[in-house]
Amino acid sequence: MNHTPPTSRPTPDMQAQRRYLMRTAAAALGVAPWLLSACASQAGAPGTATTSAAQPDAAGALRKLGPLEVFPVGLGCQWRPGATPGVVVDSYSSRFDRPAAIRLIRQAVDEGVSFIDTAEAYGPFLSEEIVGEALQGIRHKVVLETKFGFDIDPVTGQRLTGGRNSQPAHIRQVVEAQLRRLRTDHIDVLLQHRVDPNVPIEDVAGTVKDLIDAGKVRHFGLSEPGLQTVRRAHAVLPLAVIQNEYSMLWRGPEAEVLPLCEELGIGFVCWSPLGMGFLAGGVKADSRFAMAPDLDFRAISPRFAPEVLPANMALVALVREWAQRKGVTPAQLSLAWLLAQKPWIVPIPGTTNAAHMHENLGAASVTFRAGELQQLNAALGALHIQGDRLPPPVMALSGVEAAPRR
Repeated sequence: MNHTPPTSRPTPDMQAQRRYLMRTAAAALGVAPWLLSACASQAGAPGTATTSAAQPDAAGALRKLGPLEVFPVGLGCQWRPGATPGVVVDSYSSRFDRPAAIRLIRQAVDEGVSFIDTAEAYGPFLSEEIVGEALQGIRHKVVLETKFGFDIDPVTGQRLTGGRNSQPAHIRQVVEAQLRRLRTDHIDVLLQHRVDPNVPIEDVAGTVKDLIDAGKVRHFGLSEPGLQTVRRAHAVLPLAVIQNEYSMLWRGPEAEVLPLCEELGIGFVCWSPLGMGFLAGGVKADSRFAMAPDLDFRAISPRFAPEVLPANMALVALVREWAQRKGVTPAQLSLAWLLAQKPWIVPIPGTTNAAHMHENLGAASVTFRAGELQQLNAALGALHIQGDRLPPPVMALSGVEAAPRR
């Protein structure tokens, strides 16, 4: 699939509106950390999570994710406080309350989910607190991943510079706070949320190795890293997973990241596997996305801009056609397509809706014949998605190489 810039030129009014949205988002969120992994979008040590436990409502077999073994579809927990007191929101205009979020996570585990993803930056802190509360009594059933990497005060949640911070002392301080919020004695996989260009990745990997030796962390991973940073980190401490955006809407990892994971034996986790709701059928050609009271990330995402959205709906039509052909929902078709690409890929769709969560897990039982997958991939390759995948300030944080070791 080719991703090209818009073929239609925005009007001056449209350009002004987009600039206003970007300024408003930057002012309100400071290119907020919880915005940076807009999906929710790993891990544990063998024997830590009982991923081979009975899974009465989930049909798919377990799959290898680097050194881990998990159910094929995970759960991304990326939430923040809403504008209304007591409300918890995601990045796409969906909302519920904290008790409902806890019930959702526990139901997911009951239905077989054994891989849960969250991050310090989601809230900040709120998502980890909810996950920690939800997993009381069932922590041993899941592989738990969380992330560090932004300059957030581990005590107050205040963003100190609005940038990244992977200094070793900060990582250690963050992990201690994460263990308290998650109500656990160890983190199964600790991810660097975004590469810090000012800190050698060898220093980061060495710090995580020390945390592993102390029993506080089991595995290490990176999110949206530069390719050479992956190799350098892996040489110090073998990486369990890479987590990048990947879906039918954004196939960028296929060029270099997936081959590198295959070469090094690293598992791959897909954030935003449903294209921010686009592939599930939740977006129409005339959809518009809110800036307030709770920001919908798609309001500042170029591929959802009014001037390109109608053209991009061709992908929605293709997904719908194939879903009908396979007798599944568009969301299930989209997730099953990811699972069919490599046996070491695990998507982590997020949701606030228990019915959608249950639907997503059904993707694990959807299969493709070789001819079907080739045909679908050819049809996808013929489409041209207009608009960049992320706003420029967010995009600039992806593919970054760490500072050279001094």
